[in-house]
Amino acid sequence: MGVPVKWVLQQPDLALELRGGAAGVDRSISLVLTTELEDPFRWLSGGELVLTTGITLPLSVADRAEFVHQLRDKDVAALGFGTGLSHPQIPAGLTDAADEAGLPLFEVPLPTPFAAIHKKVMTRIAELQYDSVLRASRAQPRMTRAAVQGGITATLRELAAAVGGTALFLDPSGRLSDSQPRAAARDAVEEVSRLVHSGKATSRVSVLASGASVAVQTIAVGSSIHGYLAVVSPVPLGNVEQILLGHANSLLALDFEKPVRLRAAQNTLNSTALGLLLTGHADKEAARVHVRGAADSHGHVRAFTITSADENVIESAAAAVDKQLTEQGRPVYTHRSKGQLLVALRGTDTAEFAQSLLQPLRSEERKATRCGLSSEVPADRLSDASSTAALAASAAEYGGTPLEFAQLTGQALLTFPQTREVLAALADTLIRPLAEHDAQQGTELLPSLRAFLEANGHWESAAATLGVHRHTLRNRIARTEAILRCDLSVARVRAELLLGLIVRQS
Repeated sequence: MGVPVKWVLQQPDLALELRGGAAGVDRSISLVLTTELEDPFRWLSGGELVLTTGITLPLSVADRAEFVHQLRDKDVAALGFGTGLSHPQIPAGLTDAADEAGLPLFEVPLPTPFAAIHKKVMTRIAELQYDSVLRASRAQPRMTRAAVQGGITATLRELAAAVGGTALFLDPSGRLSDSQPRAAARDAVEEVSRLVHSGKATSRVSVLASGASVAVQTIAVGSSIHGYLAVVSPVPLGNVEQILLGHANSLLALDFEKPVRLRAAQNTLNSTALGLLLTGHADKEAARVHVRGAADSHGHVRAFTITSADENVIESAAAAVDKQLTEQGRPVYTHRSKGQLLVALRGTDTAEFAQSLLQPLRSEERKATRCGLSSEVPADRLSDASSTAALAASAAEYGGTPLEFAQLTGQALLTFPQTREVLAALADTLIRPLAEHDAQQGTELLPSLRAFLEANGHWESAAATLGVHRHTLRNRIARTEAILRCDLSVARVRAELLLGLIVRQS
């Protein structure tokens, strides 16, 4: 922050007179330096108002011109020459050199002490700094209110007013989404977009060919990038303007994170309700009401179960499901238990949709999972659905498409190892004696029994299937009952024998 040279010249109590370099009177003074060194250039860093009485000024016009040009090359703001001591007036050659270099040269009369100039300029700089801090302290509350009440557009408008430029917002893909208070120049937008796509948008400043300054910041929380904030200003942003840019960035980040955090809190509540419904909690009514939010328009849900022996895989699956559902604007209802993740889906969701939820998993993680999907049921029966989904998962292939429980109809008991073991024992106990009798006697009792059982005890249908008379079939069944010591008129007996036959021949 500095004071324009023309402001100093306008102070009547200093009685300064511009003698050359009028083209540079808008240059900014950041420091007042008095020197009589013959070679002061090594001590200059730019922005200084150099005051001198010319004690060591070069004698030749050419050397004096070189002296002025070296001051200009060091980006000195202006040269004040005190007359009445070493020189009664501005020495020859300085004025022309100042005009040529565009470096303001003014005469300091003998009654005006250099200290007065120093005090005047530095006091003015302090006032400007205070004004900037005061301006920032007023702008920040306005920007905060704008963020709360008007969102992105209102925040950009306040930021643009505070820094005296144009504020832009770009979405995470780098596409311009908003520009306040007016549309930004095309070259400015292209430069901002270039910085974003080059990965150099974090607190990056660029200068356009027009001289405008472009400052860009990434709006991010952790690894989540919500977009990019940029300011296009006629002059480079000062410290206060950079602070205001950072403040706007923080406000926008909070505004973007608010729905993310609300969704996370809502998902946690959803999962808690689901857990209460699935466990032995005494009062489940409130949980049932809450879990109905997972249902489709008809109030139906499906339970999707992912199982794995690796708890890290279950954790990855939970994160994948959360990510996929959140990106689709869907509520997340999940419940984790040892080696298992349950997800409440809509009744209209398909097995393909359930499989898509695990897309973010790595290939080796996917191969370590087995997935089951229940039938469509009313939301209040989600607990029952979770049991059938778990059974389907236990029969599913590792890394395969989620197995729907409905697909197990007619083969469910043969699918699970525990029931198959029982049925195999039954087959060995009841069916083997009949098979041995057929082998020894040359009878056809076993196929006759199967035909009779599959015809559900209908003599005519079974006899037709075998191609024998119904009386022949009756005799065979009577002989079978005698060998197996059972009564085939009992439905339960027929069911057990049929399952035993199926197991034995599968």
